[in-house]
Amino acid sequence: MNHGSYGAVPKIVAAEQDRWRAHIEKNSTGFFKDELPNELRRLAGVAAQRFGGAAKDWVFVENATSAVNSVLASFGLRDGDEIVTTSHAYVAVIKAMRIWAQRFGARVVVADVPMIVESEDRIVAAIEKAFSPRTRLLVVDHITSATAIVFPVAKIVKAAKAGGIAVLVDGAHAPGHLPLDVEAIGADWYTGNAHKWLFAPKGCGLLWTAPARQAQTRPVVLSHGAPDGYTQAFDWIGTRDVTPWLCFESAARFHDSLGGESLMARNRTLAADASERLAHELGMLATAPARMRGAMACLTLRASPAAVANVAAFAAAIRNCCSAIVPVYRFEDALCIRISAQIYNAMEDYERLAAGVRAALQNAAQHGVQQ
Repeated sequence: MNHGSYGAVPKIVAAEQDRWRAHIEKNSTGFFKDELPNELRRLAGVAAQRFGGAAKDWVFVENATSAVNSVLASFGLRDGDEIVTTSHAYVAVIKAMRIWAQRFGARVVVADVPMIVESEDRIVAAIEKAFSPRTRLLVVDHITSATAIVFPVAKIVKAAKAGGIAVLVDGAHAPGHLPLDVEAIGADWYTGNAHKWLFAPKGCGLLWTAPARQAQTRPVVLSHGAPDGYTQAFDWIGTRDVTPWLCFESAARFHDSLGGESLMARNRTLAADASERLAHELGMLATAPARMRGAMACLTLRASPAAVANVAAFAAAIRNCCSAIVPVYRFEDALCIRISAQIYNAMEDYERLAAGVRAALQNAAQHGVQQ
């Protein structure tokens, strides 16, 4: 029940990756020199057909975190500038923002979005409140990792653009999770992972850059293609395993074979039903209503400081009881459990999880933990 963290590679996609590895090793010189550049541009066209924009706007990266760092490095931060993000942002991204901001004399401002939200307007208002005349860049999640909330990114981008603020959307969880049209969102940059919900091998991420921003956008690692333009710079940063990218189309076809948009709707319904069942049986509270979630849900449990401090023991108790693996973590003063729903999940899995959580609560109560 943790598809959201690392995804899963179907056998047919794994076989395609093996085929590509064997093909490359037959003539690696010919492949990297002659074949790879054209194949990457062709696959960029596949991404454009699926997610909007043009092939020239899309490049492949190892993951969304890599893309975020590339944008931060390329942006042109200056002394006194401010980058705004939210309290729901992925922790690794916040760390990266702070390091890049410190390097250029800028600072990161974290908009305090409540852990539990009931409306999109509340999210937009909290972000707008963090803007100042010094704000030059907003980094915002499409689907938050810790709290599993689908942010109203088009509304947020519109608000930022009204103040002349550039926007990078971290859509790590979005491809294959929900329908996506990057041009309709209107950001300057959009990045996502295909190795989570689209079934690609690990290390298949994408970055879309608006045409007006491509001249300034370069990868953190610079190589032969760096002086030649946006796509050339990202397509070649040195020898590396490109097979996850080469399997992008195969993974997308597999996603389509399971229903594509109907699969996404099915997963969203299952996650909603499962979270409702867990909330009813265990008194847990979802961080947002079902209309603001996708195929994940974060359920919170108020607990003593001792319990919140020992999330590893709580997760182990769940795993030992029912062999269920779910992320268990602290967010603000709450103990959180995040569930995911994918094609291989059914309601029986979450019923088993409920038993595991109940056992973990009982185990915690024996050590002085209050629900």
